[in-house]
Amino acid sequence: MRIGVMGAGSIGCYVGGRLAAADVAEVVLVGRERIRQEIAAHDLRAVDMGREHVAPAARVRFETDAAALGDCDAVLVCVKCAQTAEVAGELAGVLRADACVVSLQNGMHNAERLRARLGERVVAGVVGFNVVSKGEGVFFRGMSGPIQLEARPGARRLAGVLRAAGLEIELHEALEPLQWTKLMLNLNNAVSALSGAPTVELLRAPGFRRLVAAVIEEALAVLKVAGIAPAALRGVPIGWMPTVLRLPTWLVRIVTRAQMKVDPEARSSMWEDLERGRLTEVEQLNGEIVALASRLGVDAPLNRRIVERIHAAEAAGAGSPRLDAEALWAALT
Repeated sequence: MRIGVMGAGSIGCYVGGRLAAADVAEVVLVGRERIRQEIAAHDLRAVDMGREHVAPAARVRFETDAAALGDCDAVLVCVKCAQTAEVAGELAGVLRADACVVSLQNGMHNAERLRARLGERVVAGVVGFNVVSKGEGVFFRGMSGPIQLEARPGARRLAGVLRAAGLEIELHEALEPLQWTKLMLNLNNAVSALSGAPTVELLRAPGFRRLVAAVIEEALAVLKVAGIAPAALRGVPIGWMPTVLRLPTWLVRIVTRAQMKVDPEARSSMWEDLERGRLTEVEQLNGEIVALASRLGVDAPLNRRIVERIHAAEAAGAGSPRLDAEALWAALT
């Protein structure tokens, strides 16, 4: 297969890098000139859990124009949510009629926005791990987890190629419950961004766990009013998460270790966005809960204040405000 990546940032370069390093597909990456230059100088390095998968620059085709995706059998859309509608229009003008399009994005509504321009060939996806760009062509995956794809036409062939590259792939008939579960997990991204704390510290420090538990608990209450049931996380109901986070630290370590592997250096992509002076996806994460609560006539004050704090940090342009757990709790409550 020839597989394209539209929006070759952290997730796109990691997945594309795994495909190129394993030499199981022709890969075309479309992204920023800065990243193109990084890869040209240092190769493309997809790093996870102590392993490095290297795709030499000579084997990586990196372009800055969507027109380069015209011959692709499948295109992975990895742009930020705010760019989805614009990118759908670009792809509509260049893709083959039989090309499969897969949304590997955060949030709930990207696949439907892509389908508005690209039709029923669009496959929704959930990426069950985070990736941060470390510079010099290194894209660092900080935790374990699968890529989950909607079982639509075109997805099965692509899934086989992704598996051949060593990626964990699941196919599901109904993806929306899994998308809500991923969104629940992603609500901690803003806590990481506002504190600067790595993911491991969010799990180990009682002060941060108290805050993450409260944010998720509030969101789950909104989903209950809406009649939305998120999927279980590796067999464990997501509704148990606030209770688990409030357990003693030694118990939390045992439970989370059984659920996923987390690298000590793992951080949220929202933290990376603040550090690089970019707009975040907070509106598509915590903001999704705030908007749903508003439509239902209820309130989600913790998530609402998180959205406000992230927007203030974006406007300041000084990176993460690096609030400790107590200061962040006071700011939000």
